[in-house]
Amino acid sequence: MSLFCAISNEVPEHPCVSPVSNQVFERRLIEKYIVENGTDPMNGQPLSEEQLIDIKVSHPIRPKAPSATSIPAILKSLQDEWDAVMLHSFTLRQQLQTTRQELSHALYQHDAACRVIARLTKEVTAAREALATLKPQAGLVVAQAISAQPSVTVSDWLEGYSIALGKTVPEELVRSEDLGKYRQVATHAGLHSASVPGILSLDLCPADTNKVLTGGADKNVVVFDKKEEQIVATLKGHTKKVTSVIFHPSQSVVFSASPDSTIRVWSVTGGNCVQVIRAHEAGVTGLSLHATGDYLLSSSEDQYWAFSDIQTGRVLTKVTDEAAGCALTCAQFHPDGLIFGTGTADSQIKIWDLKERTNVANFPGHTGPVTSIAFSENGYYLATGAQDSSVKLWDLRKLKNFKTITLDNNYEVKSLVFDQSGTYLAVGGTDIRVYICKQWSEVLNFTEHTGVVTGVAFGEHAQFLTSTGMDRSLKFYSL
Repeated sequence: MSLFCAISNEVPEHPCVSPVSNQVFERRLIEKYIVENGTDPMNGQPLSEEQLIDIKVSHPIRPKAPSATSIPAILKSLQDEWDAVMLHSFTLRQQLQTTRQELSHALYQHDAACRVIARLTKEVTAAREALATLKPQAGLVVAQAISAQPSVTVSDWLEGYSIALGKTVPEELVRSEDLGKYRQVATHAGLHSASVPGILSLDLCPADTNKVLTGGADKNVVVFDKKEEQIVATLKGHTKKVTSVIFHPSQSVVFSASPDSTIRVWSVTGGNCVQVIRAHEAGVTGLSLHATGDYLLSSSEDQYWAFSDIQTGRVLTKVTDEAAGCALTCAQFHPDGLIFGTGTADSQIKIWDLKERTNVANFPGHTGPVTSIAFSENGYYLATGAQDSSVKLWDLRKLKNFKTITLDNNYEVKSLVFDQSGTYLAVGGTDIRVYICKQWSEVLNFTEHTGVVTGVAFGEHAQFLTSTGMDRSLKFYSL
């Protein structure tokens, strides 16, 4: 039941009743009338504010104004309410997407931290085992050394991930004087088609460096066994040349990218394509596997970098630098998996924060399109090459260029790679050159390829070196 004010004939917000006339009024109106007249407006008898009795009602519903009861007004009201609902729904969807992304990035960060902690724990265990084998008279020193071992916490890693990622140089690593004695020991020219010559990309299996992965101008991906000297699998599916290939570190799976705008996931054992990732609208120029082994980073001529799930083929995020408006030429993850670098056609190197999806640092200095970038395994250094016949070294702790290796005029830099210990840097292009880090002096030079070198890689502990080139050959070098 609705109450109506005897004065305004509208539903009152604060109803009250007059004991003189037993009529309902809007308190605001009746009080004003009493102040001016001192009587009840219905019968003219004396009335004071103290005599008014408040009426308690539950949420009175005020009728709409007469102007709002027409059909156009009702339609406009319904449209306004619909717009408000849609805007609210859109806001909720945005908040949900943001929350999902924050959760996924938190999980990536957690995975990276777990990897570092596991690695450090393993190194601490190995150190303790080594100390335990010392002479008995050193027992006191051993006990003191072990008790002095610092506990490894996630906060230690977060404060300095570069230090946490730092690797000790293994004893099995080939010394620089022995590396300088390397010679070509094998060459294979029958991996790819002779009608469309050229091997454009190269990678070694981290779990078994006898397994070699190549991508060719003939649109094929080839898995080659160095030990058996035979092809394990030839993977066909791309419609254009294959410019990037990657071996999965623990699964019998490889990845490839092509100017046909696709990224393909292949099963080596099955010899078939198990996933096609369509993250870009132009040629894919760079490919890098996340430290967890579950996600791929890709760059493209469409100016975007993308982050994709290798299991589902779903593109999780896709970002571009709208201010730059320039094609990306290469991409590479930092060993920690939280940041990565991209090269651009306008000679810029950009460092990105994966979690925030933002550009956090820029390294200008090259004068031509960037052709290759590589992070050292200890996380300290970034090597970059461009079409200006130079290789630049950047200190990620100070965010500055500390060394520029000037190569011969018209030298084409096509590939850069550090060995697993971060001791050596190999440059592939017009020829092959290997430099020792810190001194950055050249220790090795090969000119066996008759075409431009497109890929170079180190075997385990740098016990051999392998390369591919536009002369369609895969070559191996060792003592």
